Amino acid sequence: MTDLKFEQKRSLSRLEAADQLAALASALRQGGDAELEIDPWKLSLRIPDDFHSEIEFEVEDGEIELEIELKWPITSAARTAPSPATEERTATKRTTAKRATAKRTTAKRATAAAKGTAAKKS
Repeated sequence: MTDLKFEQKRSLSRLEAADQLAALASALRQGGDAELEIDPWKLSLRIPDDFHSEIEFEVEDGEIELEIELKWPITSAARTAPSPATEERTATKRTTAKRATAKRTTAKRATAAAKGTAAKKS
């Protein structure tokens, strides 16, 4: 069971996908705390200096799927929070780290929308 999972599936225009990826790229470039707009929500997360990454590219059943995954651990101090204030911060960190999953899903959906546009042009 996960601490938190967010998934959003929707169609995007090429420009909407580009805007979301550009916002993510900017957050990665700056590091620290970042906020990403994922309508109708705002995703806040701490961006670490190092990640584990995985890129998948798959062509199957006439569709192209591009998946970009970034993973990083939640700090060990956050997992052993003794005080209520620290527990609240811990819950927020868990939430924001797990919301990073939403980035992958959004990027994947953006690519799916882009491939639909590319397929129509072919």
